[in-house]
Amino acid sequence: MRLLVPFGTRPEIVKLAPVVAELRAAGDDVVAAATGQHHDPGLTDVFYAELGVSPDIVLRPGDVAARRLGDIVGDALETVAAVRPDAVLVLGDTHTVPAYCLAARNHRVPVIHLEAGLRSFNPTSVEEVNRRVAAATASLHLAPTDLSRQFLLAEGVPAERIAVVGNPVLDALRLVGAGRRDPAERAGVLLTAHRATNVDDPDRLAQLVELVHDLGTQVGHVTFPIHPRTRESLRRNGLWDALTGADVTLTDPVPYGEMIGLIAGAAVVVTDSGGLQEEASWLGVPVVVLRRSTPRWEGVHAGSAVLTGLDAARALKAAVDLTDVATRDRIAAQPCLYGDGHTAARVVRLLHDPATARLLTFDEPDWVDSEPPV
Repeated sequence: MRLLVPFGTRPEIVKLAPVVAELRAAGDDVVAAATGQHHDPGLTDVFYAELGVSPDIVLRPGDVAARRLGDIVGDALETVAAVRPDAVLVLGDTHTVPAYCLAARNHRVPVIHLEAGLRSFNPTSVEEVNRRVAAATASLHLAPTDLSRQFLLAEGVPAERIAVVGNPVLDALRLVGAGRRDPAERAGVLLTAHRATNVDDPDRLAQLVELVHDLGTQVGHVTFPIHPRTRESLRRNGLWDALTGADVTLTDPVPYGEMIGLIAGAAVVVTDSGGLQEEASWLGVPVVVLRRSTPRWEGVHAGSAVLTGLDAARALKAAVDLTDVATRDRIAAQPCLYGDGHTAARVVRLLHDPATARLLTFDEPDWVDSEPPV
């Protein structure tokens, strides 16, 4: 197959790198396109080098936020037309996903959606909208878990078009040899926050600063790799200096391998990231989720993740509870909830199965003298 695989953000690079590598090793013609959604080299270039996935096409949307999505959509239309793939393989829920879904359909190219079926049930979430656009346009839905499959079935997606393959972020962890540490040897807190709903809101940002101080005092030393958006907002809202005196190490975004080491060595992860919830599950580390909903309900159901929103008091209590010795050890013994690290191989087998080919074709229906199926 000739596949176009776009990625625009750091998590997409991490998750798609092993899939691209496996497809190419199986003989597929894969064109990887960097859409430029994340344009900071610290969030992209270092990951290309570390994960061994160099884009074949590098796109440069404008820096004006109000026009950026339009630029990505325009680039997507041109790229699909130029590459002429047999299918477009997208992952997740970034703006890159609906842009390439719409572009693919405009050129009558089928869409394969990896990490399909995640649902936060949050109507204010842009990512939720992006996921639903993918669900409406995809011909093949590659779900990470059975729960994701159930969500898709409930929305009317035919069972034959859904396959549970796991999440490819775990392939990346397996390939770098990331393993669990003795929970008694883990210490401190890994904290990340980057979502606009958290860090662009001055009141929530003040809660974040309070939380950093409280975690450092009551749980352990805090390591805080700061996303460029978060750093800018802290400075813009006059809160950067408020971190002074906290038991915290502030760093720029760190390379992939270093980040995995930070997760593995932490007593608890406190984050609004989705990918970190999955990576922490692989490593047996509990997670405080600084959101009021999550598309990754498996951790919440298993008690290894707790939703708190960006509420300093609730998040602190959750972190303290999750680092209780009995709770910590129970979570450390749980199997990973999001897959086994062999997603890429399943994707290749599925796409090479002759039965899949008929799912990746579609024509305009003809309802002349007949009724649509209901």
